[in-house]
Amino acid sequence: MFDIKAIKSFDWRLLKKYVTLKAADDLNIFLENLPLHAGNTILVVAAVAWGSAGALGLYTTVQLQSLTELRAELQEVEALQPMVPTIENVAIGGKVIEDFVDKVAKTYNGLTIKASGSTIILTAKSTSSFGQFREAVGHVQNGGSGWRVSVDRLCVGRECGREPLAASLKINKVSVQKPG
Repeated sequence: MFDIKAIKSFDWRLLKKYVTLKAADDLNIFLENLPLHAGNTILVVAAVAWGSAGALGLYTTVQLQSLTELRAELQEVEALQPMVPTIENVAIGGKVIEDFVDKVAKTYNGLTIKASGSTIILTAKSTSSFGQFREAVGHVQNGGSGWRVSVDRLCVGRECGREPLAASLKINKVSVQKPG
């Protein structure tokens, strides 16, 4: 980055003429005679340009300070917010639901009980099986550890069409994820 040979070979005596008292006097004389040589209009324009640059610098400094304070407040608020775990529903499917349906179907002979993915479908051919139907729905509600059962479809009576008792129950399990 720095060339040591170039620094050593530089003639430092050349700078001596710029830092003498005579050089400072020459600069002072130049600045005093500047209005005579340049004119007042040019000086006013230069003063306005310098003043505008100074005002812009001051405004930028104030805004930067405000932004820095706002950033510090934001970091403080983020530090105070607790990390909260997220809760998700995870669909239960496959072998667990099929095994449960096989067990429940043997218990409630008057009903048709089927598994479709994570959904259990209960149907009955007549409304006279309502007591058994109600108990089967309750059995599914309490079927497994940590199950969260939601009713997708529940139909009782003439409006159901072909089968007067029908229920479609979706089985999920609650999963708690660690906070990010």
